[in-house]
Amino acid sequence: MEMKKRINLELRSRVPEEVVTELVLDNCLCVNGEIEGLNDTFKELEFLHMANVELSSLAQLPSLNKLQKLEFSDNMISEGLEVLAEKYPNLTYLNLSGNKIKDLSTVEALQNLKNLKSLDLFNCEITNLEGYRESIFELLQQITYLDGFDQEDNEAPDLKEEDNEDGEEDMKMRRKMKLIHLKAMRRRRNRMRMKIR
Repeated sequence: MEMKKRINLELRSRVPEEVVTELVLDNCLCVNGEIEGLNDTFKELEFLHMANVELSSLAQLPSLNKLQKLEFSDNMISEGLEVLAEKYPNLTYLNLSGNKIKDLSTVEALQNLKNLKSLDLFNCEITNLEGYRESIFELLQQITYLDGFDQEDNEAPDLKEEDNEDGEEDMKMRRKMKLIHLKAMRRRRNRMRMKIR
């Protein structure tokens, strides 16, 4: 389904400026990798979910000052993250899992998101870098959770709560995959430490 049509369906005859605080546009198709039909009239929007929409460019994102949670998982984003701080200054949660983010310099732009507490880069190439978690926590000192876990590997409270909502099986599978990935990173880190000694 085209994104413009999906937005109209989601509105259900409501006016975006007045009552829309959450918008779920998962699996809609972007036009040429950009968002179509979403603009800055959605002044009250706090949560935007756009998973698997073939998004590759963030250049045309509308300014949404009240936005707190942004889900861009399973897209083709590889750069341009500096736009997020400019357009979403109150962002606290950002999910970029399953995108094409490869290096720390791309993520560095997120330092300007001063309210960001939770970042998800699960299934991005960057997670394969040696010292990935330590580097991200050092680079983005404002975040508390990376890929659903804090620096001491304690699970984020949001993930535990979401298990009780719809999509319980999907969330359990995602948590399981994150735990497997985290354990693999720990083993790799320990092997590297053993080699150094």
